[in-house]
Amino acid sequence: MVSGTFRVPKAHTFSIVARDQVSGDLGVAVQSHWFGVGAAVTWAAAGVGVVATQASIDPGYGPRGLDLMRQKISAPEALARLLAKDVVQDMRQVAMVDAAGNVAVHTGTQCVAFAGHAGGDGFSCQGNIMANPEVWTAMATAFEFGRGELADRLLMALEAGQAAGGDARGRQSAAMLVVAAEAEPETWQGVLVDLRVDDHPEPILELRRLLHVHRAFRHMNRGDEQLAEGDVAAALESYRTAATLVPHMAELSFWHAVALAGLGRMDEAQPLFRSVFEQEPVWAEIVQRLPAAGLLPHDVDLIRRILAS
Repeated sequence: MVSGTFRVPKAHTFSIVARDQVSGDLGVAVQSHWFGVGAAVTWAAAGVGVVATQASIDPGYGPRGLDLMRQKISAPEALARLLAKDVVQDMRQVAMVDAAGNVAVHTGTQCVAFAGHAGGDGFSCQGNIMANPEVWTAMATAFEFGRGELADRLLMALEAGQAAGGDARGRQSAAMLVVAAEAEPETWQGVLVDLRVDDHPEPILELRRLLHVHRAFRHMNRGDEQLAEGDVAAALESYRTAATLVPHMAELSFWHAVALAGLGRMDEAQPLFRSVFEQEPVWAEIVQRLPAAGLLPHDVDLIRRILAS
């Protein structure tokens, strides 16, 4: 797209930026008929804020907006400062929420219809090239009255936007980014959810599937932490939960079995190993590498018992 001497990329889409009123976590989610929309539209930093930059997109609104909010500049002031320097602001659609829940949103007058935004306390929903002007309102209603974790409510908003008509061109990609309420010393810390669907016929449905898998691995990672802390009972429960959530993923059951074997609980481990080896025989070879990596004892009899499974 060309405007005067300016050439700007496109990310016509619908999105939501929000702060959870209970946890204080911050999130942004998006769907578009455009490849890899999450790479340019969604921006977030723990304890700082979230940004969605779309329409005739300037990705710089993301890092620059976060830099300003990191300096304790409110989202409305941060967005106002960036727009003041943007000679093609009429072609932009940008939304921000800061760590205090302040909301700022801009829909330029030259955004392709239907374009607009709606929001409430601590959140904003926006879209351009929508099938109708009801999309962003439907999203706002779904988020406001939704229940569950922030990630669930962000998905509800996307689903409501799609149900109301969504992108007039169809659908292709989606993304979600959720960060913690508290700031972290490093920019990569505090990321709770970071999911992208770059090319899929049902991107929101795929995003929901990935969120389910993400939660299984979150339990698995927590189990590793609990085991390192010496809380064996809690760790094994986390491993069980992870494997139950995605029973078709043999690797989660494998590491659960490894933990049991390392604790000397082979009666519980053997059925898990047997199931894993039946699903994916390669794990029988991998288990033999674990003693050298310190993940199982150097015990020939133990390895023999595992392989006998």
